[in-house]
Amino acid sequence: MDFLIKRLLDIVFSLVLLIVLSPVFLFLVIAIKMDSNGPILFKQKRIMRERKEFLILKFRTMKVDTPKDVPTHMLKNPDEYITRIGKILRHTSLDELPQLINILKGEMSFVGPRPALWNQFDLIEEREKYGANDVPVGLTGWAQINGRDDLPIPLKAKYDGEYVKRMNLLFDIVIIIKTVFYAITGKGIKEGSN
Repeated sequence: MDFLIKRLLDIVFSLVLLIVLSPVFLFLVIAIKMDSNGPILFKQKRIMRERKEFLILKFRTMKVDTPKDVPTHMLKNPDEYITRIGKILRHTSLDELPQLINILKGEMSFVGPRPALWNQFDLIEEREKYGANDVPVGLTGWAQINGRDDLPIPLKAKYDGEYVKRMNLLFDIVIIIKTVFYAITGKGIKEGSN
């Protein structure tokens, strides 16, 4: 797939979705503020294309005293840190909506390998073998719909590599449709989805 076409589609659709979903954003902002103290958005350092760093945006789903830069599923007791509204946001993946801003800014695409945490060196290095660090990172991806948090690092990187080989518009559409279905059903999601 031509990166220029992919980028153009990302700009158009992220802008349209940000406008159309603005009432949802407003509702979630109010719900988050009423539920717990702290900022509305959660910002975290991640790795994008060509191993550059950026701040990924999410609606905050955890309490402000949660340990930083630790995937949620690696915390001893994740439920202790997740807010009430956060549980709903995570289950429905609505916490990911602010990443439409990351897409509009050109830091992410709709589809691609999920951006690794800055300190997930094992995943970053494993992706290097498949050229998966050289394509735009995504809101969703081939690894996401094939196991998400259940996948060990080598298999996740292998799926990311398969995406690189098969990357085209039709494949992206298939991944997006499956992502919507999985978000509704909650398939493959554990606490700490990244």
